[in-house]
Amino acid sequence: PHSVIDYVATRWYRAPELLVGDTQYGPPVDVWALGCVFAELLHGNPLWPGKSDVDQLYLIRKTLGDLIPRHQQVFRSNVFFSGVSIPEPDTTEPLEKRFYGASLQALQVMKSCLVMDPSLRLSCEELLELPYLQEEGGANWGRDGERLGRRHDKASRRRQAGAQYLPQLPNSNISPAPDVKKQVKHKYHLPNI
Repeated sequence: PHSVIDYVATRWYRAPELLVGDTQYGPPVDVWALGCVFAELLHGNPLWPGKSDVDQLYLIRKTLGDLIPRHQQVFRSNVFFSGVSIPEPDTTEPLEKRFYGASLQALQVMKSCLVMDPSLRLSCEELLELPYLQEEGGANWGRDGERLGRRHDKASRRRQAGAQYLPQLPNSNISPAPDVKKQVKHKYHLPNI
């Protein structure tokens, strides 16, 4: 984990460790966000559309249960949450209930991403091995719809892992995005609680 800023990601996709203000986090926050986006793609609506960070934590608890002890401690010691507590959910609504019609493989992807303890979330590499992303999701399909073999797929990922650039679009009429930083100057930023 790296020590970095505490305001990362759009609230609805933010992992519990970010919401409580933990500054020690790493790639598992991206896996959490992936799980939120995946759930939104399946359902058509945001999984947890919190109106504040505390509301977001409440909605997550309502589905997944209590925060892990470290996150509870970070929340209690965070000055931005001084005098604030996360309301106790009256009822729970687990992922299985919220996504009643989803396949077991789709639920497995969500449940592998949306784990309260970041050390227990699957890595992206591990997620790619799940049945949903192997079969239903078509993770191994080539450009022309032909099935790629596992050896070819892994070799391709190894080659791409060494690349430090994004693929370029062939001659297109797309203009580069304007530099918004030059147009807007923020003089202050209030914490989002």
